[in-house]
Amino acid sequence: MVRFVQVVLLAAMLTSAAVALAGPVEDANTAIDRWSAAYTSNDPDAIATNYWPDAILLGTVSPVISVGTEAIQKYFSAVKGSGNKNSIQERHTMVLDENAVLVTGFYEFTRMTNGQPSPSPSRFTMLITKRDGAWRIVHHHSSPHVLPK
Repeated sequence: MVRFVQVVLLAAMLTSAAVALAGPVEDANTAIDRWSAAYTSNDPDAIATNYWPDAILLGTVSPVISVGTEAIQKYFSAVKGSGNKNSIQERHTMVLDENAVLVTGFYEFTRMTNGQPSPSPSRFTMLITKRDGAWRIVHHHSSPHVLPK
C-alpha cells in the first residue's frame, strides 16, 4: 500500500511539473495542432470551435473576409465529409505577451479532387489569444505558398 501511494504521489508531481512548464508558446502551438486535427476531421463545427466568436479569417480560397463563428463555419462548410487533410510543416512563434502569440509558417492542405488527393501548399499567420484560460484563434490569414523555382 505504501508503494502504491508513493507511485501515485510521484505521478502527481511529474504531471504537475509538466503542466507548470507549459507556457504561451506551447499553448498556442497546441491550439494550432487542434485546429489542424479538426480540419482533417472534416467537421466545420469542430473547426469553428478553434476560433473566438469575434475571429477574423482570410481563407486560402476565399474572396471575402470571414468574421465571426457563422461566417467561419460557412467558409469551412465545403470540407464536411470531403476527406481533405491538413499538416503543419514549419512554424515560427513570437510571444507578444502571456495572452497573445503570433505563429506563422507553412502547411499543406491535401484536397480530394475527383477522388484523387491534390496537394495544396499554403502559408499561414495565426494570432492565438488566451481568454478565460482558453487559447483560440482570433486572426487567421492563409494563402497559397509560392514555391521556389
